[in-house]
Amino acid sequence: MVVSYATEGVCSKEIKFEVENGVVKQLAFVGGCPGNLNAIAKLVEGMPVEDVIRKLKGNLCRNQTSCADQLARALEEYRSR
Repeated sequence: MVVSYATEGVCSKEIKFEVENGVVKQLAFVGGCPGNLNAIAKLVEGMPVEDVIRKLKGNLCRNQTSCADQLARALEEYRSR
């Protein structure tokens, strides 16, 4: 199941991802800086959700967040369901 998360305070407008057995399987950012965001997606696909949250949460760019931080927040929200 693809999960969509509307971002706040960053150039990317949305994050779409799939999680299977606690592991990020698919990840795509809509909008934002394609080179950096595609790199983030490649790096975290195959990682456990908890590891992604631990590594990316609090990684700030501007507006007290970043696309990486927004991904961590999206995964936290997903995890709390």
